[in-house]
Amino acid sequence: MTKSALILIDIQNDYFPGGEWELHKIEESAANAASLLEQARTADQMIVHVHHEFQIESPPFFEPNTPGAEIHALVTPKEGEHKVLKHHVNAFRDTNLQALLEENGVTDVTIAGDMSHMCIDAAARNAADIGLNVTVVEDACSSRDLEFNGEVIPAEQVHRAYMSALGFAYAKVVTTADYLAAA
Repeated sequence: MTKSALILIDIQNDYFPGGEWELHKIEESAANAASLLEQARTADQMIVHVHHEFQIESPPFFEPNTPGAEIHALVTPKEGEHKVLKHHVNAFRDTNLQALLEENGVTDVTIAGDMSHMCIDAAARNAADIGLNVTVVEDACSSRDLEFNGEVIPAEQVHRAYMSALGFAYAKVVTTADYLAAA
C-alpha cells in the first residue's frame, strides 16, 4: 500500500529578504510550498517540517534561538504535524526522519524547500537510496548564485542543474501546478 508524506525543508526566515542568507526568488518558491502544504493538509497527508540550526560558533545563518532560524510564517507547522531539527545538510543525517517515515509506513515522499543545491539534493538522494519513491517540486525550491574558480554561476542555472541531476536518477521532478493537478 502506498502512503505519502510531504517534507518541507529549511523554509526559514534567514532565507528571505532581510535574512542572513537570502535566496533567489524565495518568496515565489515559498508560496508554492505553502500551496503544497495546504493541499497536504486537505488530503490529511503526513507532513514533516525540517528545519536547520547550525551548531558552530558564529554561523553564517540559522543561528539557534534567533528569528532567522524560525520556520517562515507561510509554512508554520500546525498541531499534529511533525518537526525535525537537523544540524547537517542532509535531513536524514543524525535525525529521526527515516525512523519517523518508517514508523508511519511511508513509501512515497514529496520534497520542497531550500536550498536546491544542498539540502534538497541531499535529502532527495538519501530518500531514494533508502528505497522511497521521491518527487521534488522544483518551483517550490530555491537556490542562490554560487562561485566556482572565480566564476559566478547564476541561481537559475544552479537550480536547473540540480533538478536535472535529480530527475535523471533520483526523483520525479515536477512543477507545483502539475503536482497539484495530479493530486
